[in-house]
Amino acid sequence: MSLIATFQDRWRQRKISAQEWLWEFLTTIAEYNERINAVLELNPHVLAEARRADKVARYQHGGLLAGVPVLVKDNIAVDGDMHTTAGSLSLKDNYALRDAFVIKQIREAGGMILGKTNLTEWANFMSDHMPNGYSSHGGQVMNPYGPGIFDVGGSSSGSGAAIAAGFAPVALGTETSGSILSPSSQNSLVGIKPTIGLVSRSGIVPIAYSQDTAGPMATTVTDAAILLTVIQGFDPEDPVTALAPGFPDYRRDLIADGLQKRRLGVPRQRYLDQATDEERAIFDQALEVLRNAGAEIVDPANIETANENWTYDVLLYEFPAALNAYLNKWTSNGPKTLKDVIDFNNAHSQDALRYGQSVLMESFATQGRLTDARYLMARRRDLEWSQRQGIDKTLEDYRLDALIFMNNRGADIAARAGYPSITVPMGYTQAGKPLGLTFTAGAFQESLLIQLAYAFEQATKVRKAPVFK
Repeated sequence: MSLIATFQDRWRQRKISAQEWLWEFLTTIAEYNERINAVLELNPHVLAEARRADKVARYQHGGLLAGVPVLVKDNIAVDGDMHTTAGSLSLKDNYALRDAFVIKQIREAGGMILGKTNLTEWANFMSDHMPNGYSSHGGQVMNPYGPGIFDVGGSSSGSGAAIAAGFAPVALGTETSGSILSPSSQNSLVGIKPTIGLVSRSGIVPIAYSQDTAGPMATTVTDAAILLTVIQGFDPEDPVTALAPGFPDYRRDLIADGLQKRRLGVPRQRYLDQATDEERAIFDQALEVLRNAGAEIVDPANIETANENWTYDVLLYEFPAALNAYLNKWTSNGPKTLKDVIDFNNAHSQDALRYGQSVLMESFATQGRLTDARYLMARRRDLEWSQRQGIDKTLEDYRLDALIFMNNRGADIAARAGYPSITVPMGYTQAGKPLGLTFTAGAFQESLLIQLAYAFEQATKVRKAPVFK
């Protein structure tokens, strides 16, 4: 059941106000955020914004997010009286100079920024052994399905835990490689990682021009589709958005029979190697649901490049220049270069370097020289192995509409290709650990993926909220 649609129907019938709905979320945050540690900061003006919505928007047509509070990952610039820190102590006093493009889109659609969510520091591009959900500024995010037991996923950890715990109807996450899909599947949510070019990155603390994106996280496919419809769009500050063939209303793709006559492939080699017997059994049950809903399953449909010698050279090289540009264009206080960040951490090592900064150091050593042969060849290999010889070839060879993965295990190859994925709740282990089913397709196939995910969601309705003991 869509939280957004249900609220707006009741709101326009005057059965509930935006202020009353907002207080439901604020009360839940007051009760449980201390345990989950998902929300870093609340918008001090959000109650006033809700009052304004009640006075104005309810009596007009309003936007898709009229009266809707939205949580935002704390690496996305939000103008006003909240910080933008990327989880780093070096940016704890930083206020964004203006709204990121996606925040402007939310506000124009009538949405209210409820607050900022915790994350894995620097979107998990700081250390090679930092736990998902940890930041020196915000501490450790917990998975509401099993605080201290189950991995919360990263790097959009706070956004995932917050929506699962009922702190807001929807949240924004960001992904470079798995950072929306991971916490969404770990917290029994719907998460959409869009095609690179559909959603602007301007105002988002970057890792890599080649792979960064923002995307929605929600409890239902409907609410995720609504938020994706809102945040997409052409932005002259992010030239890659000129690649999008259009910006459709994804509510049209909420089709109950969206799996009919679809051919879906299962890449088992590498991507299911680490699954437990219990997890494979739940996955296989999901495949049977897909078959019963009219899909043809090709199993296996292995990706030939899955076991190539992949590296993270592209991210290491693109990060320094991207971060330096962001810090100089978007921040009011704090470091202005990657070197400044490293120096700050060294000077405050007791608080800032609990897990070190090996990735920051390795990236700094490249000096962001995009002319280096190492970078250029890595970028070429990534595109060749992930697109032409990877996902594209697999889809073509097996005549598939999409690929199916468990959780975020196919996130890396889709991220390198710049292709979209959607994850949807699939089930739970006996211990209560959430599992997600993820669909991946070619560039700008979000409509197809939403159809597949919505049909699976409607056929299973498996998601259940966490129970706080």
